[in-house]
Amino acid sequence: MNAIVGTHDLALITLDTLRYDVAAEELAAGRTPHLAALLAGPGGTGSWERRHSPGTFTYAAHAAFFAGFLPTPARPGLHRRPLALRFEGSESIGAGTCVLDGATIVEGLAARGYHTLCVGGTGFFNLESPLGCALPNLFAERHWHRGLGVTESRSFENQIGVVEDALARLAPDRRVFTFVNVAAVHQPNHGYLPGGAVDSVASHAAALRHVDAHVPRLVRALARGAPVFVIVCSDHGTLYGEDGYVGHRIAHPIVTTVPYAEIVVGA
Repeated sequence: MNAIVGTHDLALITLDTLRYDVAAEELAAGRTPHLAALLAGPGGTGSWERRHSPGTFTYAAHAAFFAGFLPTPARPGLHRRPLALRFEGSESIGAGTCVLDGATIVEGLAARGYHTLCVGGTGFFNLESPLGCALPNLFAERHWHRGLGVTESRSFENQIGVVEDALARLAPDRRVFTFVNVAAVHQPNHGYLPGGAVDSVASHAAALRHVDAHVPRLVRALARGAPVFVIVCSDHGTLYGEDGYVGHRIAHPIVTTVPYAEIVVGA
């Protein structure tokens, strides 16, 4: 990462609430071909990596992400982090870790010359309350309107439009850290399933397929000249009646297990 930070644009795309089991099943069945192509790109493995989230709901997970604690590989061992903040006693900082100065990686990247861009989606990024501003206010530029939120069926397309416009205003040699909180998979998602009346695992998967259809446009927007190091992951999963639970903010394996991938675009 020390060779990447400063030479590459960076992007963190969180597919809010996406379950690992659904992401992996849709990929294996060939129903998310654009994500499959992205995951097979430079640096990718061609599949979703199974990881554990540091949080069980959006705010907690993203607060950890912005502190440099991305989802951890779901296997034993000491796992070095790609980005970290200077922090005495951290055992997950290695030779390949880019260590930043500041209270968040957003602040640390800004100190390295990055323009920081937040395109919100779910409620913790909606700019409509002090809480809804807490995470977006870490960024130099932040956007949200109701067309980007969970109740808008075209939210992902609208988010990509914001990314396109924001990046077009930047000088080509200005490095940028783009964060997009994709709201489409989050409930309510039954509208993505024809005839769907209630949210379900099936409508969750249908929402992911909808997102997949627009991934090429997002990739084109991000690839503005310099190569882009992209992290795509979920912040947490969600439950649709498994073991009697509905929703998240619950320490259940379906909630804590998330898909994760790192790819370089435009290398």
